[in-house]
Amino acid sequence: MFASALFTNERRRIVKLALAHRWAVSGPQREFAEEGALLSYGADGAANFRRAAYYVDRILKGAKPGDLPMEQPTKLELVVNAKTAKILGLSMTSELLLRADKVIE
Repeated sequence: MFASALFTNERRRIVKLALAHRWAVSGPQREFAEEGALLSYGADGAANFRRAAYYVDRILKGAKPGDLPMEQPTKLELVVNAKTAKILGLSMTSELLLRADKVIE
């Protein structure tokens, strides 16, 4: 799935449906894997919120929002749900598990 408010809001239903049909799904945020998706890969939400605080601070100190540069997320995270992989009968390579920021057992 790609990042969208609809998919994020409906992630529980989407993941539940996918597991019922034994489909492997991935999502753009950690919460998808925590709900049962096979994996997620995307921007680290906590890191983005911390960076947003920097912008709020600059604006409150008088900076014009239009003068502040746009930024891309700098921290991405990979979350693998090994529990879902086992349910789906999939094996995960040790390389993937080692690269993951978090593995859900």
